Amino acid sequence: MIAQRARLKRLQRLERVRAIARQAAAVEAAEAEGALAQLETLAERTRRLAEDYAARGQAPDGAALRQLAQFAAGLREIHTRTSGDADRARTYADGKLAALGEAERRRSAVGDRAAAIERLLGRQAAVAVPGARRGFGTGLE
Repeated sequence: MIAQRARLKRLQRLERVRAIARQAAAVEAAEAEGALAQLETLAERTRRLAEDYAARGQAPDGAALRQLAQFAAGLREIHTRTSGDADRARTYADGKLAALGEAERRRSAVGDRAAAIERLLGRQAAVAVPGARRGFGTGLE
């Protein structure tokens, strides 16, 4: 029974460590999701800007039209890069969410093992108590 209690304490400590690891994974996943949302917003915004500038055709001369086309091309390039960054951020965020799920499964498994040992110790204590107590005195008391 002493070995079971020591194992229970070790499992409870391990569960606390795993809970902290799960919390850290949750923070990392939240940060990755936040970065992803920002990059997606930026990609959408640069796409709209590039479309707006590409649609403009009113230029006083050829030089202004050329400059407008170069600016729109630069915006499209920024959109392409930002979209690529958003795709990489999505992959990273998905990995962090998977790591969060794994951390939760690990914590839960340790918690389940600790609960099983607690139940076992509870049953052992319940069985040990009636047999350990001896009556004293007479039956008339």
